[in-house]
Amino acid sequence: MKRIVVLGLAFTAGMALVAPPAGAESGLGWAATWATSVQEPHVLVSPVLAVEGFDNDTVRQVVRVSAGGPAVRVRLSNAHSGTALKVGGATVAVAAEGAALRRDTVRHLTFGGKRTVVVPAGGEIVTDLVLLPVAPLQRLSVTLYFPTKTGKVTGHTFADATSYHAVGDHRADVAAGAFGETTQSFYYVSGVEVVDLSPRRNVVVAFGDSITEGAGSTPDADNRYPDELAERLRGRVPVVNAGIGGNRVLNDSPCFGDRAVDRFARDALGQPDVRTVILLEGINDIGFSEIDFECAVPNPRVTAADVIAGYRQLIRQAHAKGVRVVGGTLMPYKGSDYYRPQGESVRDEVNAWIRTSGEFDGVADFDRAVVSPTDPDALDPAYDSGDHLHPNDAGHRAMANAVDLASL
Repeated sequence: MKRIVVLGLAFTAGMALVAPPAGAESGLGWAATWATSVQEPHVLVSPVLAVEGFDNDTVRQVVRVSAGGPAVRVRLSNAHSGTALKVGGATVAVAAEGAALRRDTVRHLTFGGKRTVVVPAGGEIVTDLVLLPVAPLQRLSVTLYFPTKTGKVTGHTFADATSYHAVGDHRADVAAGAFGETTQSFYYVSGVEVVDLSPRRNVVVAFGDSITEGAGSTPDADNRYPDELAERLRGRVPVVNAGIGGNRVLNDSPCFGDRAVDRFARDALGQPDVRTVILLEGINDIGFSEIDFECAVPNPRVTAADVIAGYRQLIRQAHAKGVRVVGGTLMPYKGSDYYRPQGESVRDEVNAWIRTSGEFDGVADFDRAVVSPTDPDALDPAYDSGDHLHPNDAGHRAMANAVDLASL
C-alpha cells in the first residue's frame, strides 16, 4: 500500500484550503492542471541519472499547466523506491528561456511549513500552497535539490520535455548557467495542482501509452494530443497526461510501467477533481505479442476479447468513482516494427466494439481521424512521424480535434 502524506494547512482570505478526495464534489479545493505517470527506471530505456540517482544535485523541470489559478502546489512521488528520499529544498517559478526563470516569480516550496522534507519509501507528498498566480497554458519550472544520495529515481522516462541538471544547490538560481546537463525525462515530480473555485469536478485525464504520452511530437513544443486538447479548451477545463510509452492494458513491463488495470486508480482516478478519462491503450498488448523484446516480457498472444475484458475493468473502476470514460479507437500501425496481419484483425475487432458496444460514455474515433485515405490499416502520411505508429505534430492535432468536447 502506497502512503500519501499531505503536509500543511494553508489559509487565505480566512478560508482553509484542503485537498478533497478525488471524485468528490470539490467546492473550494484543488484541481490537477499538469501530471505525469511515474514508473520505475530501467537500464535499457532510462537515463543514467534515473538509474544511478542524485547526490548533491539540483534538477529543474519545465511543465506546461493546462488551466490556471491563484495558487499552486506540487506533488512529488517516491513510489518506486525502497528507500526514503530527502529533499533539501524546492522552488516553483514561471519559466523563462531554457533553464532560466522569471526573477519576480520564484517561490520556495514548503512542506508543513519547512523547506526540507523526507518522502517515505513508496510514498507521495504534496507541498503546501504557494501564492503564485498562473495562467492557462503557462510554463512553470519546478526545481528540486537533493543533498544526499537518492538511489534509483521514481520518474517518467520519455517526457518529450527537457529537464536540466546542476551539481550543488541551485534551486533558486534565476539564470541558467549552472544547469549544464539535460535529459528528456521527469524526476520525482508527478503533478501540479491549482486552487479550484469550480462547484463541480472538471479535470480530464488522457490515459494511455506512448501516443498519449506524446511520442512523435516535437520535444518541448507541447504538441502532444492532450496539449492540443488543452489548447482547444483554452483553460476552461484542465487536461492532464497519464500516458506511459510502451504501457499495456493487461501486462506489466520492466521498462514501461504497471499495467493499465493496476495503475488506473492512481494515475487517472487519483487525480484531484477528475471528471472524465479518455482511454487510448491496447496497441502494445497486440503488437508486443508478436515480437521478442526484453521490455515486453511477458508477451502472451492476446485476443480482442482479452483487450475488451481489460477495458471493462477500467470502465467499472471509473464508474464506481462517478467518473466518465471516453473510449479512443486504436490507431493504424501498418509498417511499424511490430505490425502483423493477425494483430490488425484484433485491432479491427476491438475498434468495432469501442464504436458500437455502448459501454463507454463516449467515443473519440482517433483511428478515423488519422487513417490513410488509401489504406485503412495505415496512418495518413501527412500525420505519420516516420515510424508508422506514432503521429507527428499534425497527427496529434488531428487527434485532439477528434474529441467531442461535449463528451467531456
